[in-house]
Amino acid sequence: MIAWYLRRIGRLLTAHIDGPLLAAVLLLMGTGLMVLYSASNAGWPRVTGQMMNMLVALGVMWLFANIPPHFLMRLALPVFALGVALLIGVALFGDVVNGARRWLHVGVTRIQPSELMKIAAPLMLAWYFHRYEGTLRARNYLLAAVLLLVPVVLIARQPDLGTAILILASGGYVLFLAGLSWKIIAGLGVAGLAAAPVAWHLMHDYQRQRIMMLIDPSEDPLGKGYHTIQSTIAVGSGGVTGKGWMSGTQTHLDFIPERTTDFIFAVYSEEFGFVGNLVLLLLFLLVISRGFVIAAQAPTLFARLIAGAITLTFFTYAFVNMGMVSGILPVVGVPLPLISYGGTSLVTLCLGFGILMSIHTHRKLVHT
Repeated sequence: MIAWYLRRIGRLLTAHIDGPLLAAVLLLMGTGLMVLYSASNAGWPRVTGQMMNMLVALGVMWLFANIPPHFLMRLALPVFALGVALLIGVALFGDVVNGARRWLHVGVTRIQPSELMKIAAPLMLAWYFHRYEGTLRARNYLLAAVLLLVPVVLIARQPDLGTAILILASGGYVLFLAGLSWKIIAGLGVAGLAAAPVAWHLMHDYQRQRIMMLIDPSEDPLGKGYHTIQSTIAVGSGGVTGKGWMSGTQTHLDFIPERTTDFIFAVYSEEFGFVGNLVLLLLFLLVISRGFVIAAQAPTLFARLIAGAITLTFFTYAFVNMGMVSGILPVVGVPLPLISYGGTSLVTLCLGFGILMSIHTHRKLVHT
């Protein structure tokens, strides 16, 4: 009798969990803990703290995996409206930390509403296009773009350019997957290039300096260019097979800044080398490919759009962080997904994976 109850509980707990996606996520999380242990100089408090973050994130993933997509669709509009209201609250009453106004006190805790918009923005756009699926016109895409720009502008003004770009990208993926014309995309690209001089003057000084350091970090090797120089040295010094776990000199001689968060990829590259990077890329590819399979099999337009956007946003996280650490992109505050230390981004990512699992495991209910 006890065994029967245990089996029944096990089936209930795993009923809406996608095995391949969960396996790839857990492998990446395990890799992150291993690298974090080395990056923190065998600091168990850091590792145990991240393990707690992972347990919370996996709990959130399980919760959203059990929420049917049609219920998520009903939440899209109120969650987006709440997110925009919180961003306005940040602009008016938010706390200023290191020159940026990104946090808002809500009761007994403090939150960063921009993280909510990473999911709320594509969710809202996917709901919008699903609602007008049969009558999509150019004005629908224009209105969707305006809806997307509202949180992007509010977040960019905090300033938090990295998060604003990620949200712009996630919403842009929904527009693209909803059938936005290539001619319009090309026109927007040309318009963006033409507006680059204006955007340059609107940027904050530190943002312009980051771009200049990308071109030549040696102009300020001990200041603005330090992060890029030290991270590229670490990546290159790993060679083919790396220096070995816990044996990275750049890491353990404290040359790599923020080595447990944004620059943890430099630690990994130095210790595991080119071969290790190929393994890591394969794990990321497993998550991305599974996400695309789920998107392709999704039964509704809303499900296809949100699944595709979540998958492409995950790719963007990984690409931007690796490019930043390798010196081919400007330094922005984007963590390496499932590897970097931190709870907020981890919960946001696992929330997205939970939505993917929900879309996949509830699709038969939609068909019938």
